[in-house]
Amino acid sequence: MRWFKRGKAKENENLRKMKTINLEEDIADNEFSSDILQNETILKKAFQDCSDVVFRKVESNHHTQWLIVYIDNLIDMKMLDEHVIKPMLISITKDQIPKGAGDLPSEIFSIGTTTSSTQAVEIIAKVLEGYAAILTSGTNQVMTVCIPGTTHRSIEEATSEQVIRGPRDGFIEQISTNLSLIRSRLKTTKLKVEYITIGEHTRTRIAITYLKGIALDTLVEEVRTRIKPIKLDGVLDSAYIEEFIEDQPYSPFPQVHNTERPDVVAAELLEGKVAILVDTSPFALVVPMTFWTGLQASEDYYVRWPIATFIRWIRLFFIQFAIFAPPLYVAITTFHQEMVPTNLVLSIAASRESVPFPAMIEAFLMEIIFEALREAGIRLPKQIGPTISIVGGLVIGQAAVQAGLISAPVVIIVSITGISTFTIPRYSFSNGIRLLRFPMLFLSGTLGLYGIVLGFLGVMLHVTSLRSFGVLYFSPITPLKLQALKDVIIRIPIWAKRSGGNR
Repeated sequence: MRWFKRGKAKENENLRKMKTINLEEDIADNEFSSDILQNETILKKAFQDCSDVVFRKVESNHHTQWLIVYIDNLIDMKMLDEHVIKPMLISITKDQIPKGAGDLPSEIFSIGTTTSSTQAVEIIAKVLEGYAAILTSGTNQVMTVCIPGTTHRSIEEATSEQVIRGPRDGFIEQISTNLSLIRSRLKTTKLKVEYITIGEHTRTRIAITYLKGIALDTLVEEVRTRIKPIKLDGVLDSAYIEEFIEDQPYSPFPQVHNTERPDVVAAELLEGKVAILVDTSPFALVVPMTFWTGLQASEDYYVRWPIATFIRWIRLFFIQFAIFAPPLYVAITTFHQEMVPTNLVLSIAASRESVPFPAMIEAFLMEIIFEALREAGIRLPKQIGPTISIVGGLVIGQAAVQAGLISAPVVIIVSITGISTFTIPRYSFSNGIRLLRFPMLFLSGTLGLYGIVLGFLGVMLHVTSLRSFGVLYFSPITPLKLQALKDVIIRIPIWAKRSGGNR
């Protein structure tokens, strides 16, 4: 009986889908006529069971009828009354609009972008985007007016990329605002913006942004080629697009740079890269991305160059700890005790005397607990998240050492590893580094230093062969480009760079 009910429900769902498809096809084939009642029927059929769609009728003293169709809360009602309906009635009174029938002149409206069409599918799409459609009796031309009324988040500092010195504004979920933040920094006609709409149901606007003459035409064309074929029901964030356009989806390293900062996007555009902005997402995508992009922060260019160079060396040094500190501890304590001074070996052996687990299992447990605490701190409310992470780490670590389940050196190693991971400025890049620790731990626990060497060679082979939109991921180290090294290992003064770029 349950199987029969499930089969019947699936059949009914398929029938509903077929009816929806047929309805959309019927509407797509419709073209508006001069009969306003017939046009109203078409729109009401399209917006059937949509209670938030308003059909507002307006009639003048000259018996000219208008039907205004819009979605409640997507437009500003005060602006609609003051700048659309009122000018229409005044114009018909002053004989600026022919009595009886005729197209509405767009000049009578004092606000909003106006377009007109006779195709039902185009008008429906505009209404869904937040336009008000104006149908006039006696004409098949339907005018749409943009009157935005939705509430948007104010421009605030980017939370995922904290900076001490530098601009404090960050992207929001509105693509037009994000583009204005970029244009406020790049006041040039070379800044080009191309729109692509993706998503069968969301109809999300994607903006491809680049500087003409600086970005390679082949790169821009490659971005278009990868984005246009994307077929999805909906796009809710730029991460949806990122997974479709990256070269190696199975790699732990990100090949598309995402950022909330408009100054970072502007600087990347000046380097000849291409930015991809997605409506309803505060994260912009920038391509191509290299390994060194993941180790660079926007603040590197707002502090003096010796300080920025020193900080980069700190990151390069501690990224080695983030990957190899726990594996090296496991390999040395398990297979290569002769490499450690005698006093240190005796101290480690004394601390591990009561521990019932091998070093590899011990390190695995602590790493997993640390990642769980980190994830809990992120997901919990801001008021208690950091407290849980710090207190939880201290209490669990101290209790585990006193109970003899975990040795003190492992707690120290895992803590240093976590701190090393936090020095990586790009969150998506640090996630890949975090993931590498676990296979490296397994190799070191089974093969010792030989396993670490094999793992290191595997990582290097993967990184040096990885590409992002045709650019080698380890560039400019491989292939070696001496001129480009000035902004990789060190950060030379801005005045010493060649003209034509910010970075």
